[in-house]
Amino acid sequence: MPGGSRAGRPRPSVWLAGTASAAPKRKAEGAEGAALDRERIVAATVRLLDAEGLTKFSMRRLAADLGVTAMSVYWYVDTKDDLMELALDEICAELSTPDLTDEDADWRDQLRGLATDYRDLLLAHPWATQLLGRYLNLGPRSMTFAESTLVVMARSGVAPEMRTGSLAALFQFIYGFCTIEALHQERFRASGVSMEEYFQQVRELVVDRPDFTENYGHAGELLRDGSAEAIATMRERTFDIALETVIAGMEALRDRSEAAGPGESGESGESGESGKA
Repeated sequence: MPGGSRAGRPRPSVWLAGTASAAPKRKAEGAEGAALDRERIVAATVRLLDAEGLTKFSMRRLAADLGVTAMSVYWYVDTKDDLMELALDEICAELSTPDLTDEDADWRDQLRGLATDYRDLLLAHPWATQLLGRYLNLGPRSMTFAESTLVVMARSGVAPEMRTGSLAALFQFIYGFCTIEALHQERFRASGVSMEEYFQQVRELVVDRPDFTENYGHAGELLRDGSAEAIATMRERTFDIALETVIAGMEALRDRSEAAGPGESGESGESGESGKA
């Protein structure tokens, strides 16, 4: 039988349990005769999550896609939780990292690249935002990305005690931004309308409601401005401005620390996470 952790207390992470790369307990074959292994199971999991979302995913659905029984899958992964963690780290292979040996590189440009890649990843796999709130995500691909952000921050001039908080502001902003986008996309897909069609409906309703503009002038004007085709462009511009705001905040922290001098920043330390990646 597979490991018994399914019925017991959830373990902190598959990556800390010594089973993330464990050899399978026996061989199994899919419907097409291809040998079943953990790599194939994780790839199929990502494919199904991308196509159908997290709510429709199940081990039985996965087994059917692979052409095996559900119990066959459990010979390679102990629990569904373990599989979700493995899938999270699998997609992190799509993240790129800057040249950390380039001493002439601008840390802000490198941080922009890391942040944009992270957003692209979460938009390409909307289910990931839901899982990032449940799991530690300590897989090797994720940790490589996290290490890169820490190396870049070390070159920023931001005081060491302020770096984790600065990165938390950056990646929690991206996480929140993409979570809202993912939820919107899920609702649009379920209702059979596109994002452009939905916001066009909103604009038309606002135009027909002069009391809305009268009571909420700035918000009403914002909703009425632009065209339906510009929604994606507007979202990109909003993200870019928010990203620049966070980076400017990091620069302000750096400059304030430099002006105060060593030991005079007023910060006694902080706790936080460098991000959800």
